[in-house]
Amino acid sequence: MRKLPPLKIGVAAALALAAAACSSSPSEPATTGNAAASAEAKPLAGTTIEVAAKWTGDEQASFEKVLRAFEEKTGAKVTYASTGEDTGAYLGPRIEGGNPPDVAILPQPGLVQQYADQSALKPLAPEVLSQIDQNYTPYWKELGSAGGKVYGVLVKAAHKSLVWYRQSAFDDAGVQEAATWDDLIGKTAQTLADSGTAPFALCAASGWTLTDLFENVYLSSAGPENYDKLAKHEIPWTDPSVTTALEKMAQIFGKKDFMLGGSSGALQTDFPTCVTQVYGQKKAAMVVEADFVAASVGQSGAQVGEEAKIMAFPKVGDTAPVVLGGDVGVVMKDSKGAQALLEFLASKEGGEVWAKEPGYLSPNRNVSPDNYPNELTKKLAETIISSGEAVRYDMSDLAPSAFGGTDGKGEWKQLQDFLRNPKDIKGIQEKLEADAAKAYTK
Repeated sequence: MRKLPPLKIGVAAALALAAAACSSSPSEPATTGNAAASAEAKPLAGTTIEVAAKWTGDEQASFEKVLRAFEEKTGAKVTYASTGEDTGAYLGPRIEGGNPPDVAILPQPGLVQQYADQSALKPLAPEVLSQIDQNYTPYWKELGSAGGKVYGVLVKAAHKSLVWYRQSAFDDAGVQEAATWDDLIGKTAQTLADSGTAPFALCAASGWTLTDLFENVYLSSAGPENYDKLAKHEIPWTDPSVTTALEKMAQIFGKKDFMLGGSSGALQTDFPTCVTQVYGQKKAAMVVEADFVAASVGQSGAQVGEEAKIMAFPKVGDTAPVVLGGDVGVVMKDSKGAQALLEFLASKEGGEVWAKEPGYLSPNRNVSPDNYPNELTKKLAETIISSGEAVRYDMSDLAPSAFGGTDGKGEWKQLQDFLRNPKDIKGIQEKLEADAAKAYTK
């Protein structure tokens, strides 16, 4: 909002005071009723809240617009602190020093359990729980819980069940979007390879992209219940359902002409270089990754919705997979203001303020897709809503970080080794199980 110059502010204030004096009776000061109305309209006037999250740049700017809307509604003053990418490294010393932020936005649900075990989180107030019950499926409520208490609410989502493709490559090969895995492998990918274009660019230099691929294949082939069990290590990684998923992945990994540069090339390619290989260098046709690919598409000179298209991750089994990543809001210093901010972020109102900004997807089922600024995010939001109870969170982010989130260890390493040697499915399963058993025991 543009501010008036100081002189004009003074004049405006004088005129306002004069008008108030003229309209008020001597026995009833003009400010009394206005002050009462203001206090009623702004229940948190004078309250200061600190919120910490990893976002910087455009993401931070979008979130701060949501915070300004909360301030206008409540009268509170909210300050923002960026944790940087390593949220734990930022929050750890502050928790130990007894000075955590009032509210923190955690980049993975596994941290909810970790901080709850340290007694660093405060249970969410009934008003916040009411918003969660109204706007989220029971799965999301469970995801933010630890020890039978609800500590967190998913406030921002990343859609990870997407295949991005280059329209010109599809046109040249005469192929269409695939609805099933068999069509993707047997028709689309094979036809592209036969035409001389590598079907896939894989960013396998870091194992997290391979965990995303596995999670989509597994959720679709094994179903949501088995997905939950494997995420909690209630079934072993040697289970036949894991075998089936790895066999499907081997249909890509086992064909050198399906991956740009073969397995060795894929293992030397980081993210977002694989996106550049598809849209900038035009050496491959598809990349399997989340909605955040859009930022790299633009940097490659392609237009989302024109040369850069998306299709839903094809069904491998009975379930159309929708895997989300995202960020969880928690209260670290209990106060009326902190709880009110979480209540706002969990509400339809708060979600719709945020949805109007680019780069945001809401897991809130009551946030209308009409609020999103473009057709891509509108389409993705509709997918999340229509998938209902089948939506699941990124499995590797639910696991102990030693297994699901550490470069060169656990699931990341074993899936990279599987890409090198896709014939040894049994051996990879045994190594995955050994690593998981050790990490989950700790």
